[in-house]
Amino acid sequence: MNKKSLLKCAVIGLVATLGLAACGTSKDASGGISSSKEVLEFYHGYHHSEDEWPVAKTMRDLYDKFAEEHKDSGVEFKPIPINGDLKDVMNNKVASGEFPDVIDLAGNAVSLAAIEQKLVLDLKPYIDSNKLEKNVGLNYKQNQKDGKIYTVHEQLFTMGLWYNKDIFAKAGAKTPDQWNTWEDFTQAMAAVRKQDGVYAFGAGEPSIRLFNTVLGTTESGRKLLDKPLTKEGIESKEFADALKMVMKEIQANGSKNAGGDANAYSKDFQEGKSAVFFNGVWASGEMSKNPSLAPGIYPAGVAISSSGGGITISSKMSEVKQKLALEFLKYMTSDDVQKVIFEKVGANPSNENVNVKELSEKSSEATTKILGQAITQVKNATVVVPTVSDVWGGDVQTAIINALTESAAENVDVDQKVKSTQDVLKSLIG
Repeated sequence: MNKKSLLKCAVIGLVATLGLAACGTSKDASGGISSSKEVLEFYHGYHHSEDEWPVAKTMRDLYDKFAEEHKDSGVEFKPIPINGDLKDVMNNKVASGEFPDVIDLAGNAVSLAAIEQKLVLDLKPYIDSNKLEKNVGLNYKQNQKDGKIYTVHEQLFTMGLWYNKDIFAKAGAKTPDQWNTWEDFTQAMAAVRKQDGVYAFGAGEPSIRLFNTVLGTTESGRKLLDKPLTKEGIESKEFADALKMVMKEIQANGSKNAGGDANAYSKDFQEGKSAVFFNGVWASGEMSKNPSLAPGIYPAGVAISSSGGGITISSKMSEVKQKLALEFLKYMTSDDVQKVIFEKVGANPSNENVNVKELSEKSSEATTKILGQAITQVKNATVVVPTVSDVWGGDVQTAIINALTESAAENVDVDQKVKSTQDVLKSLIG
């Protein structure tokens, strides 16, 4: 499961958590209140027990280490695990004209209202003055808006795909490293579908990855992914062509294999019932258990990698609290912590100084080895594009996923479906 999925849980005790004071207090002997040092609250989603999700314990250990190292700073660093939706923490604060001291948005976008109210600190001056451009990596480009950077995600949402080498070999199909064109991919899918008891891939939510990467195969398509979606973009030839190409392939793949998210198809893939699984590098732990499964990237050497929202800092704090918050940003993107993100968390670190290929080759852990291979393929891809949701928003992504899923039925006229999808999207963006 990816980080964003695991951190989306029912809100439990959220109101109580949000009521925590911004600085520590205690009652003196007379019953009055005496002030202690300021408290820097850090909201994160790693509330899970070690048995439930070992990664959560690894992340909490990193936070606790920072707190211990800065216990004499004059400010208490207080990590607060949230068993709920982190967006609610942010939005509830913003509604009252405030912002959490520090929050890890786990891939979610920073509130536009918070930015408009100047509640969020611009991190770019600190990144520039401390020469952290490589430490924050992809964040520096993707999260920079109008010359400002409001959030830094210390781990990236990175996706190639996974395929079953044995199925491809039996089918005599070209493997992902040989998919120079979209036609190479569709021909390979047609070949694997001829195998008894095997379907090519699970569509539904994962189908957005195909649309995402088809746009990445042309310069005009990549330009669409470089800015908010417009009426002109929706009506463009490259947008319509990408929809049509993916819809035709999903229809050929069959309606039985459409619908649901990536998790719905994980078991089938691991059991050899499907040939390709559209999921991210974070799936390495499960994939490493089967030597037939290997990482790959999309047709024409396209891969997906997005920074998304991560560490975000309030602009309305004292100087000493802000200083510690920025130190925390530096700590989380440091070489040492980023190596832990790769080796123990099983994610793609933002820090470009971390040589994942070298670390994976030296490792004796099967998961680390295949994770390194998957990330290296993405890093060496001909083109890397951001996710549709990061550029155009979740509502647009959901609308496209729904349209692609519906196109799987045999009786659907793809040309008409493309047009109706364009109409829906134009209405959605206003």
